[in-house]
Parts: sequence; structure tokens; C-alpha cells
Amino acid sequence: EPQILIYHTHASEGFIDSRAGEPEDTVVGAGEELARILREKYGYMVIHDTTVFDRKDGKDNRSGAYSDALTYLEELLKEYPSIEVIIDLHRDAGAKRVVTLQGKQVAKVMLFNGLSRNKEKELTYLPNKNLKANLAFSFRMKLIGDEMYPGFMNRIFLKDYRYNMHLKEKYLLVELGTEKNTVEEAKNAMEPLADILHQVLGE
Repeated sequence: EPQILIYHTHASEGFIDSRAGEPEDTVVGAGEELARILREKYGYMVIHDTTVFDRKDGKDNRSGAYSDALTYLEELLKEYPSIEVIIDLHRDAGAKRVVTLQGKQVAKVMLFNGLSRNKEKELTYLPNKNLKANLAFSFRMKLIGDEMYPGFMNRIFLKDYRYNMHLKEKYLLVELGTEKNTVEEAKNAMEPLADILHQVLGE
């Protein structure tokens, strides 16, 4: 039964040399590469869901993508209660982030955590019983990643909201490079990311 779910709240996010209309050149293609490595190299049962939440009726749906994804994910988790790990794979914006690992140019990865609070108060309308577990999982990924692949893990970014991270204790929101990275650099990042995840899950 499936152990890991990979999906994309913003499936339309691509890279500097992405071909228009080609999902394999977006975060979806990188997600498929991550799923393949986790299955073939490490033996995990993985679902890679390619549903597009950030487009609706031919228009951008970025503001509604998280709520639409939540409804969908809740049903998926009912169907597959064996899922222990959820990875929401995104692409960030800004200056290019790249590191050379084993002779390859690799997009850096940043982990993103919602805190369900702002500077003044807790956001009680966005409860997350898994908040501490989410943070611990991200921190462990960062620590192990820094040991195994120096320079690969960019940082952990903390923000106000929840980003559906309440669904599982082991939930990663991954920002894979930026729009200035190439498709190849993004896909090259999936091998070290899978390796780090495997190490953390095996502890």
C-alpha cells in the first residue's frame, strides 16, 4: 500500500527553459523523477498525483489552490490511509539557486513551514496539531541534508499560514530552485532529495 504521496499545489510552476504546455518541464516532471527514484532505488510505494490545482476553467487559481487541494487530499487520504509522508513540490521565485554535486549542476532545495500564527497571535481558524512534528521533520531533513550534501539545502522558511501541513506529521513543502533554474538542474535535485528522505525515514 502507498507510503508516500507526492503532489503539487502549484503544478504549473516551471523553469527558465521549460517548454510551454509540457508538464514534464514543470515541477510535475521533477515530481515524477522523485517518485521513480523512491520506488526503484529505495523500494517505497509512492503515489505521484499530477492534479493541477493552480488552474481552473482556463484561468489562474493560485489563491484558491490550497483550499481546492485540501478537499482533494482529504478524500485521497481516506482512500489510502497507509500514506505516512506527503511532499508538496513547488518552485520558488528569485535569483538562481544552484550547487555542484558529484559533477552535476543541481537546483538547491528550500523547505517551507507554515506556523498557523502571525507575529501577534495564533491563527485559531487554521489549527495544526502536527505543527511541532512538521517542524521537527523539516529540521531533521535540513540537518541530514547539510551533512550528506553540503550546500544543497538552502534553508527553512517559516511563514504565517498552514499550507495543508496539518494533514500529516511527516509533511514537506519543498521549494525546488527558482524560475531561473533549468529543468535539468531541477531534476538533478531529486536524487539527493530522495537520499536524504530515505535516511531520515530510516532513523
